[in-house]
Amino acid sequence: MRGAQACVCALMALVLGQANLAQAQEMETSRGVKDGGISVAGWSGKIDAKEAAAGQALSNARLAREGDGLRVTTGPAVTYWNPGNKAAGDYTVKATFTEPKYMALNNHPHPYGIVIAGNDMGTDQESYLYCAAYGNGTFIVRGFGPEPFQVNGRRGEPNAAVNKAKGPGEPVTQEIAVSVKGDKVECAINGTVVGSYDKAALVTAGKLKSTDGVYGIRFAHNTEATVSGLAVTTP
Repeated sequence: MRGAQACVCALMALVLGQANLAQAQEMETSRGVKDGGISVAGWSGKIDAKEAAAGQALSNARLAREGDGLRVTTGPAVTYWNPGNKAAGDYTVKATFTEPKYMALNNHPHPYGIVIAGNDMGTDQESYLYCAAYGNGTFIVRGFGPEPFQVNGRRGEPNAAVNKAKGPGEPVTQEIAVSVKGDKVECAINGTVVGSYDKAALVTAGKLKSTDGVYGIRFAHNTEATVSGLAVTTP
């Protein structure tokens, strides 16, 4: 009897914990960033429609050069790209993301990652796909086409390949790569494929226009990280 009661209590604690986390995620609002805007030549950006509807602006997030890479600080959830960065056919786009102080700007984990297949970027008809990692060991794959669509669930899913920060304020790094290979689209994190998806299920009405297109980076709201080694390779 005691064992059963303990199991019930543990289950209730798990459910309540998940509910509290979901509530925190819903309640947290995007904050503006000091000295925001884009200061990297050739780059553009667009915040999510729901952020704009809430009164946020692209200038409330910041994209800046840091050494040979980039530093992003949000603000509203945002996607950044350089129109000259394009990929077609079979390819892999990769970069290394470092969150120097995990959860420094938020009260729960937020993701950041690679964008591919960008078409009509910056317009109301834009479409793209992204794979992003959280510093708590989970990842998420989503897209816009132009309405948002889920690929691996509303909250993503855990995977042992995704690095976990030791705690808030500690650094965590993720190497993220998104590949188009024949009839598949794959996301690899820290050298391990964490998700593989049929291209035909992604390039369809209401989702992607094509897997050919612009590539870039994606950050959730109230997040800061550096990006290095953003590049595309082909077979």
